[in-house]
Amino acid sequence: MPNMKVVDMQGKEVGSIDLADSVFAAEINGAVLHAAVRAFLLNQRQGTQSTLTRAEVSGGGIKPWKQKGTGRARQGSTRSPQWTHGGIALGPKPRTYRVDLNKKAKRVAMQSALSSKVADGEMVVIDAITAVDYKTKVMADMLKAVGFQKKALVVLDEKNDKVYRSLSNIEGVKIAYVNTLNVYDILNCGLFVSTKAAAEKMQEVYA
Repeated sequence: MPNMKVVDMQGKEVGSIDLADSVFAAEINGAVLHAAVRAFLLNQRQGTQSTLTRAEVSGGGIKPWKQKGTGRARQGSTRSPQWTHGGIALGPKPRTYRVDLNKKAKRVAMQSALSSKVADGEMVVIDAITAVDYKTKVMADMLKAVGFQKKALVVLDEKNDKVYRSLSNIEGVKIAYVNTLNVYDILNCGLFVSTKAAAEKMQEVYA
């Protein structure tokens, strides 16, 4: 059972927390992680790209010249794919890229992602993140105190508009709640920051 220190917003140790083995010390399944990241990225695609076929392009109703005797290739329409302003042959049409994972795979992927952050020493637990005003500097100083460099994912246990908006002004920082976590964001961040209450909720949800 991993035992992690809990720090305050100044980076000073104020206690510790025992994390569940099933969530934060699970066996890391690379294949399931790959499937989860692939599914997440594919599901972000809108699939709205579309081109016009020769049947959908306006014009071209008249035969450009007679069939024989001109010395040129026979043509039936100026909207064939080989013509300028003609239709597109075999072009993309609206489609869905959606990929679904079953519940068990999603749970294993989340456990693997969280465990990888603990194993790599990239997880920080903060006692509580509070803000009395909309101050980005306060949040920037907090992240700097816990080792933030380029990318960080901050997980909050409850909605707090002042904290959310202050953090969202910092480049490279993404904010999430326990119920909005996804594997891609966890793996994509350099520092995984969680409040103590959020870490306890994660153990309840993903155990």
